[in-house]
Amino acid sequence: MPRSVNHVASRARRKKILKLTRGYFGARKNVWTVAKNTWEKGLTYAFADRRKKKRNFRALWIQRINAAARMEGMSYSQLVGKLHKADIQINRKVLADLAVNNPEAFKAIVAKVK
Repeated sequence: MPRSVNHVASRARRKKILKLTRGYFGARKNVWTVAKNTWEKGLTYAFADRRKKKRNFRALWIQRINAAARMEGMSYSQLVGKLHKADIQINRKVLADLAVNNPEAFKAIVAKVK
């Protein structure tokens, strides 16, 4: 009995990956093995960087809060310590947003914990 190979499905599978690698440089866009490896590696980076993004944003918020707190005469760590002691539960994202977009509200929070 002759060997049966489903060329339609395998070609469709390859075309799907090659379509996803459009715009890549050189062989990465049109050579099947290179394109497949590049695409798989890209998925790995995407997975890791979704988690890295959270770290980067937290670091950015802390820098913004620190800069605004220093303009009020205290450091970031002092401010966060006093916020916890005063039982004011406000997260870094909101605090950083207030520091950038609403300095008066940030000053009021700092004045409350001083």
